[in-house]
Amino acid sequence: MNLRTRRKSVVFFVTFGVCLIAAAVALNVSWILLHWRTLGWLLLGSILSLAIIAGLALNTIFLVREIRRNEQHDSFLNAVTHELKTPIASLRLYLETLKSRDLDEVQRREFYDVMLADSDRLLSTVEQVLLAARTGQTGRSLARTVVDVAEVVQESVALARTAHHLSPEALRFHAADGHGAPEVLGDRNELYAAFANLIENAIKYSHDGVQVEVEVATPNAESVTVQVRDRGVGIPQDELKRIFKRFHRAPGRQMTRVKGTGLGLFIVRSVIEKHGGRVRAESAGEQHGSTFTVQLPRVQP
Repeated sequence: MNLRTRRKSVVFFVTFGVCLIAAAVALNVSWILLHWRTLGWLLLGSILSLAIIAGLALNTIFLVREIRRNEQHDSFLNAVTHELKTPIASLRLYLETLKSRDLDEVQRREFYDVMLADSDRLLSTVEQVLLAARTGQTGRSLARTVVDVAEVVQESVALARTAHHLSPEALRFHAADGHGAPEVLGDRNELYAAFANLIENAIKYSHDGVQVEVEVATPNAESVTVQVRDRGVGIPQDELKRIFKRFHRAPGRQMTRVKGTGLGLFIVRSVIEKHGGRVRAESAGEQHGSTFTVQLPRVQP
């Protein structure tokens, strides 16, 4: 079923559900008008009519949610397919070239570098999907240890600078003086993945030159905060809460230019909430950059 056919089906069934609700309301009103003198029949008819209306309304809401979920799944599959297919095709092309042609050592090294980059991209996509599945599981226990948040974030920043060939001025890190060491009790690997996703997103959505600032602070004795600020494409106001949902990608030309799976911010929220913290996004709108703030409970001495 193509997208146009699916949308026609969605419109039909939603309209049909709304019409059924309207008909049930009309029948309920008619019943009340006809039997207002007979209290027993009036109560029975009203209760049954309200139950039918509630059932139809819940069914319509459930249908709309399932349709949206299926569309998100389809978008995710398309994105993952692209993220896997592109580096695989590139690897195949370079391998065929190496097999069929005699290349000098400089060209061979260039080909090897490109192939390694493609394999890293493949591995990153697979790890992202696996991490999303793992963090989305309920009831899974964490391997908690005392984690220095500043150290983990600084490591994420250093790796991002290397991967994207950025200068310290383009991707800045600052650990603010506060109320002691920024230590939390948690899973170091998962926290690293969450911070790395935030930094990666800030870089990806900075189209006209990367200007990203990352700050770790202990504003009080109870919490540790991590802020990632960029001057990129920004986020529409009505998308600030939706962007943390699984598979969700904000609409807009600037947003859709960046390839992705729609899992990064879902992973961030899942990891932070499992550590007893919270994450929020702020933006003045499109083309005004964005700020992501993570707050985690600090280890008490």
